[in-house]
Amino acid sequence: MGFRSLAQSLLVTASIAAAATTPVFAQQQPTPAPAKPPAAAPAPAATPQQPSASNPNIQVTPGQTQPQAPGTVKSNHGAWSVVCDKPAGAATEQCALMQNVIAEDRPEVGLSVVVLKTADRKSKILRVLAPLGVLLPNGLGLNVDGKDIGRAYFVRCFADGCYAEVVLEDELLKTFRSGAQATFIVFQTPEEGIGIPVDLKGFAEGFDALP
Repeated sequence: MGFRSLAQSLLVTASIAAAATTPVFAQQQPTPAPAKPPAAAPAPAATPQQPSASNPNIQVTPGQTQPQAPGTVKSNHGAWSVVCDKPAGAATEQCALMQNVIAEDRPEVGLSVVVLKTADRKSKILRVLAPLGVLLPNGLGLNVDGKDIGRAYFVRCFADGCYAEVVLEDELLKTFRSGAQATFIVFQTPEEGIGIPVDLKGFAEGFDALP
């Protein structure tokens, strides 16, 4: 599906403007579009739910870490790597903390998780690349160690996949630094979510190693 090649391109596209306009993970649910009278209102689409013993509609599928995106691997920290690349025409290289995960039993479902800093070092960005075919209106759910963090919306799709992007605010960064496992949830149908676990071991050390 080309997750690694697209993750590399995501590594080098951070901007101050993006940081200023990117939303954070939010708890609120989307408002369904009103039905057009006189037609009967359609059944509302299922909204993302987080994994729990009482919620059988979230299937958590084991994941396996894949090799990092092409570029220069500066250091490895648990399941994470600091990867740097120099865009054409740029004076300096850009670095990101990255982890790529593919579902063991569903090789067509994978995620690239990218954390980077804007050029002015005032903002942190979390980008998650999901495969084509995910249900875009349902967004991307996030659960860390059993706690529902919320959901982010997908902002753009390329030939190889779609990505969601949020500002990595201090509270979420703290949660990632102290957590053991994040579960990102994508939907391929309105009824069933696929939870893909991402190992947070080494995240704090790797984030501190970002230039």
